[in-house]
Amino acid sequence: MAAQHRRARARGMAVGAAVVVVSAALAAGPAAGAGAVRADGSGAALPAPPHPAVTPAVPTPTIPRPTLPKPPVIDLPSLTAPPLPVPGRGVPAFGAFLASDERGVARMEQFSRWLGGAELRVGHTYLPGNRWSDIEGDIRFLEAWARWRNARDDRMLVLNVPMQERNEEGVSDGEVRQLLRRGAAGEFDHHFRALAERLVRLKVPDTILVLGWEMNGVTYTHRCGPDPAAWKKYWNRIVTTMRAVPGQRFRFDFTPSRGRDAVPWTACYPGDDTVDIVGMDSYDQPAGRSFDEQVKEPYGLQAHVDFAKAHDKPVSYPEWGLFRNGDNPEYMRRMLAWMDKHRPLYNTVTDYCPHGVWQCDDNPDSSRVYRSVLHGRTHDEDPGTPEVTPAPSAPAGELPPENCSSLDLGRWVEHWLGGKICLRFDWWSRGR
Repeated sequence: MAAQHRRARARGMAVGAAVVVVSAALAAGPAAGAGAVRADGSGAALPAPPHPAVTPAVPTPTIPRPTLPKPPVIDLPSLTAPPLPVPGRGVPAFGAFLASDERGVARMEQFSRWLGGAELRVGHTYLPGNRWSDIEGDIRFLEAWARWRNARDDRMLVLNVPMQERNEEGVSDGEVRQLLRRGAAGEFDHHFRALAERLVRLKVPDTILVLGWEMNGVTYTHRCGPDPAAWKKYWNRIVTTMRAVPGQRFRFDFTPSRGRDAVPWTACYPGDDTVDIVGMDSYDQPAGRSFDEQVKEPYGLQAHVDFAKAHDKPVSYPEWGLFRNGDNPEYMRRMLAWMDKHRPLYNTVTDYCPHGVWQCDDNPDSSRVYRSVLHGRTHDEDPGTPEVTPAPSAPAGELPPENCSSLDLGRWVEHWLGGKICLRFDWWSRGR
């Protein structure tokens, strides 16, 4: 993503016979609901917000053993997190970035209602990167997110964590290189220890931490390009420091942006011992690039899932959405199908303009696709099984095409067909 766009994000801190035809209307698109949200959840435009926890498996009880001599102290670099559960056949956990602060928490319920009560298991927020105190978690809105996370056992809290202060201030490559080396030497360890301790105190010790995201680009002070070797050592130092805090069960998500960008993201990979999830931020860009090209490009979507599989890691999509190609329902349909196929541990759409589907009224066609696919979904559903409950009605004011009566084939059939099926009243007279 372009640096100018990133800085703007930070300042705001979202079938039958010949008698049937495919309607242009999708299964359940928003009429007025895809736009911005009022204070009551349904109206005046809000400013764009700035522009992230699986409960780990319970350890198997150990068999009592005779008292043994105290083992030697383990070097901190050898500490690793317990394995992540493998995503099952149910609907992959999903959510949205709706705002970093308390507004984002409040909008989670509103967004769920817009999706017909769909279960939003993933809450996503960002720590500011202006000062070290921000990175230490000295931010009041973390308390609201912790309460949201702890209201249900199956929720995940995803938190993007900068690796440097002044993170979007255009720091030069030379200075970034020196900062990375200072971090690799341990100079900033205490800031990340403070963050880990705060998250444990807030009772969110299983937070997924998207550390140093989009490191393969040029925007952030925590970028990798100026010194990949130092960046990897610094990442490993941060993870080791945070894992050493009593009570933690953090998961660390290595998340580059899609494509090569300034440096191949594989050159920044710090190693399997300190990475729990291999993520990717993937927006519909650059202009004119098709979804198939996004899949096949070097360091693209296919390379991402192949890399994660080779390293025995689950994938994630912490940031994704529309961008340079405008309102693009084909991208939206294909990206949702991609995630259904590849089963990420979680995904969170970036929901504000120009990327979003609910708080942005610039993308009505893509919004209808998103809503039709995810409307009413729960994580216990099996997307390979045809839907047996009636599809939700379209909002008031949204009608099928003239002389056409919609047939209810279920959300999943309609999703893969790309729209509703309708029976025309005037089929017998056509061509006369």
